[in-house]
Amino acid sequence: MDVDAVADRLLRASDDRTTLPLLSETIPGFDVDAAYDVLFAIEERRRARGWKPEGWKIGFTNRTLWPRYDVWQPMWAPVWDHTLRYAFDAHAVLDLTPLVQPRIETEVAFCLRDDLPATDDARTVLAHTEWIAAGFELVQCHFEGWRFTAADCTAAFGLHGALVVGRPVALTDPDRDRLVHALTAAEVTLRRGDEIVDTGVSSVVLDSPACALAHLSRCLDAQGRAHLRAGDVITTGTITDAWPVVAGETWTSDYGALGIDGLTLTFRGQP
Repeated sequence: MDVDAVADRLLRASDDRTTLPLLSETIPGFDVDAAYDVLFAIEERRRARGWKPEGWKIGFTNRTLWPRYDVWQPMWAPVWDHTLRYAFDAHAVLDLTPLVQPRIETEVAFCLRDDLPATDDARTVLAHTEWIAAGFELVQCHFEGWRFTAADCTAAFGLHGALVVGRPVALTDPDRDRLVHALTAAEVTLRRGDEIVDTGVSSVVLDSPACALAHLSRCLDAQGRAHLRAGDVITTGTITDAWPVVAGETWTSDYGALGIDGLTLTFRGQP
């Protein structure tokens, strides 16, 4: 496999907003390890373009979605200054024009106050966390009909399109103690306009969004190419289903008793 050629193909598809044939069907032996080689080649190119990494997304942490997509493991990819925005007033407007087949996901985002070593402990994750916030990740797919293998979607930017992060809640030690348990049972509601579209419980995300972040810490450590650093913003995977979105819609999230404000996001442009 020519890693550079595949990375260039995916970047052209992103720039041109086009879809591609499945890499797994056109490149013999294309697997998840090869996909991360491509993903890191894309990272080098984006850095050369002046993009600044701001953190990470981890996807397919919601086990209830695995059978639908025939993907049976989480994946991860960088989040960039070009794809991250903050909505500190809990409302934002996002242009869908750059995205291909976009869908919205309700997530919990973390910002690290310290470098996070590899761990399997949720309390350790929270001890290294400066704040948490509601997040909407806009995932996108460069393969027709959202059909892919784990290798395809990993190489294709981890399906990451954009991340909107809401009002941060700075954590105290009592907050961290409470969240160890609260993050295993938080109830999230997703609305389109006034209609409830979906609900979910945070335990579907590898038992807790904090556990999902711990999983990412171990995976990055095993790869040996990157680590979780102070200031990184990490979004931990969707608690509800991922829903198609179009311009003109307004979507709202509510996180119940978790103690963070939900988000309202209005879409413009033409996906």
